[in-house]
Amino acid sequence: MSASRDIDLATWPAADQFRFFRGFERPHYAITARVDVSRLMALKESLPVFRTCLWVIGHALHAVPELRMRFADDRVTLHDRLDLSPTIATEGGDFRYTYIPWQPDRAAFDAEAARLIAGVRAGEPLNANTGEREAVAYLSCLPWMDYTALDNALPHAGDCIPRVSWGRIGAASQGHDMAMTIQVHHALVHGAHVGRFFEAVQSALDALPGLLDGPELR
Repeated sequence: MSASRDIDLATWPAADQFRFFRGFERPHYAITARVDVSRLMALKESLPVFRTCLWVIGHALHAVPELRMRFADDRVTLHDRLDLSPTIATEGGDFRYTYIPWQPDRAAFDAEAARLIAGVRAGEPLNANTGEREAVAYLSCLPWMDYTALDNALPHAGDCIPRVSWGRIGAASQGHDMAMTIQVHHALVHGAHVGRFFEAVQSALDALPGLLDGPELR
């Protein structure tokens, strides 16, 4: 079961940065990097590429505590487990949202993700988060393009839910790679945290399939 705890601003080392950036009119920033997916493509006959990317991104989000922090006014909360909310394309060319509880067990996550995604494609409503969910991250795949930068629509300056996007997989000099973007709120997440996120993504991809089914993350 997921749990959360409030951060004590009196002892939190990042409290000054939090108060500084929280007042910005445009406090969000996005960073795009290329990630090597050669091992994933080598295993694509046995691993579902899209759902494996979801799990890998979930692993990286959980590896960096700051990406699991949310705030409302002066209250900062750290969640120990997030739901992943990927955008799911429908047969009619539209899209819907779903909410997949991330779990370290890759096979269990994959089975639940497959079930929930099938339900969305069967005709469920848009299911957008209107503020009732805080312990969530938004994920979106753009398989039609290999992009160099990306920005997201954001409802207001206080939205502190991370957004992760990734593009078309293409041939690289030694294997395959793709663009990946994470967009975050600077009051909670700084450049070093983003760097750790990309390191965790690449480590998980490089360790396929052993990391996915091994005991390291359980």
